[in-house]
Amino acid sequence: MSFYNGILNLTNWSGNVILPTLAGLFMAIGIIQFSKGKEYSYAMYGGFMCLMASGLLRAFETFASQRAWNDPNLVWASVVSIVDWICNVLLPIYAALQVAAGGLQLAGVTNRHQPISWMRHFAAAGLCLLVSGLLRLGEFFVTRGTGGVT
Repeated sequence: MSFYNGILNLTNWSGNVILPTLAGLFMAIGIIQFSKGKEYSYAMYGGFMCLMASGLLRAFETFASQRAWNDPNLVWASVVSIVDWICNVLLPIYAALQVAAGGLQLAGVTNRHQPISWMRHFAAAGLCLLVSGLLRLGEFFVTRGTGGVT
């Protein structure tokens, strides 16, 4: 067994076994602290952080495993894949959330008393969709341009 395989197995074991187990332990401690009327938020935050670290490890494994281990473009393909996923999946979802928040702000449902804070939500939604659209446009030109200039 090589050093690389040992580190890989250690990372997989800690991210897929230990961190979710610690998250459950932190959540249980938080529930016990809550039932006693003590401060429980730090334990809950610890549990959520363990789950986020485990989830990020799984996401990075997914993005990195799209090519063979000896492919020289492995890192580049992983970076392109994660940027593509963020801009084409997360940004439109965040834009929808910002539109909903702006609509609630405009309707007066929230208790913020800032005169034009709703405009910031709509501007953020528009910027998210702008970046996502520009990336899609760039992807279109790159895939169309692989044949060279004719």
